[in-house]
Amino acid sequence: MAVVLVATGWFLYVRLDSHLRTALDNNLRLRAHDLATVVRDARTSLAANPRTRVVEPGESYAQLLDLRGRVVDATPPLGATDLLSPTEVRAARGRTIFQNRQTVPGLDEPSRLLATPIVAKGKPRILIVGATRQDRVETLTSLRYELLIAGPIALVLATLAGYILAGLSLAPVESMRRRAAAISADTPGERLPVPDTGDEVERLGETLNEMLARLETALVRERGFVADAGHELRTPLALLRTELELALRYSDSPDELRDAVRRSVGEVDRLAQLAEDLLLIARSDRGTLPLRVEPLYTRDLLSSTARRFEWRAQEAGRAVHAQETDVTVRGDRVRLEQALGNLVDNALRHGEGPILLTAAQDNGVVELHVTDEGGGFPPGFLDRAFERFTRADQARSGGGSGLGLSIVRMIAEAHGGSAHAANTPRGADVWVVVPAVGE
Repeated sequence: MAVVLVATGWFLYVRLDSHLRTALDNNLRLRAHDLATVVRDARTSLAANPRTRVVEPGESYAQLLDLRGRVVDATPPLGATDLLSPTEVRAARGRTIFQNRQTVPGLDEPSRLLATPIVAKGKPRILIVGATRQDRVETLTSLRYELLIAGPIALVLATLAGYILAGLSLAPVESMRRRAAAISADTPGERLPVPDTGDEVERLGETLNEMLARLETALVRERGFVADAGHELRTPLALLRTELELALRYSDSPDELRDAVRRSVGEVDRLAQLAEDLLLIARSDRGTLPLRVEPLYTRDLLSSTARRFEWRAQEAGRAVHAQETDVTVRGDRVRLEQALGNLVDNALRHGEGPILLTAAQDNGVVELHVTDEGGGFPPGFLDRAFERFTRADQARSGGGSGLGLSIVRMIAEAHGGSAHAANTPRGADVWVVVPAVGE
């Protein structure tokens, strides 16, 4: 504000100085025109105070020179004092010039003069007309003093007004700050007060409340994740401890001891798989799930996955078949085999009949299907089938951590695709959508 006031004052001062100088020059031109008419009359003289009142004693003066610069006529008390230098005389012979003088006989103030060529009494002459600059100086001095007084007062008033207006404008921000300081994980549902102002402050409050809602949702999800993970870890650990204690206390033969160790190894495998799944989920949530993307043939991908589960299917009296469709996809072989493996594992756990792995290309994407001939998903379960720690409570209930399908979805989304599930007349159909080569 101080810079603005100083710049404004300087601008006003300079403009007023320019206007006063222009007004004085115009006044001198008018006087020169009138005096040129007067001096052309042979009966008049500048020293004799002519009829026109264009020369005021103590305020203005006039002088008439020949082309050599000698004084021909002048108003008192100039007398024979030459007001122009030889250089200025030569310049005034051909055009009108303006000059400033600090002192002139008869004036105690600075003045400004005009010198212009004329013809008087039939001879070429140089007419000089001058006037004091004191009025202009006094006007500028008065303006300067007024600006020096009014400027600081205006600065103080503007500062106070700005401080008050800023305080009023920022009051909603302070209210939001106090509420934000009180919000914590122990106060779910708390939101910032949003003023109904229709400006940036209201939009800021709405954006911050939306952020708080997202953070609260993430916090609830993470708390649920930790609770579910703890529950999932507790069950195999309890079973493992029970098996080991029973083996330690009641095993009377090597066969009983080996049987207890075998069951313990199964629980350890379940713990290891659960830990691997939790680590994969944590890496995916941080956006750091690494992928080694390359062109893959679906025939190799499906057959490799089917071979991994042949022995389990044979033990259960079932079969796993892979379709020979040769479609090329872009993806990470290890992650896609992991996703398909989870789908086949679910089909072995919860489905019935043979399991079929197929691939189909449509509109630049490839769908990798895993189908079985079981009872399908329970009603209402399809909408949440891919959520973490979610299990079917009816037809497809069984062992597992409830992370298999959620990991399938994460792998599909990491590839820029998606995961889906549906019930068909023959059973359950779960598939992964990934980009085809060239898309």
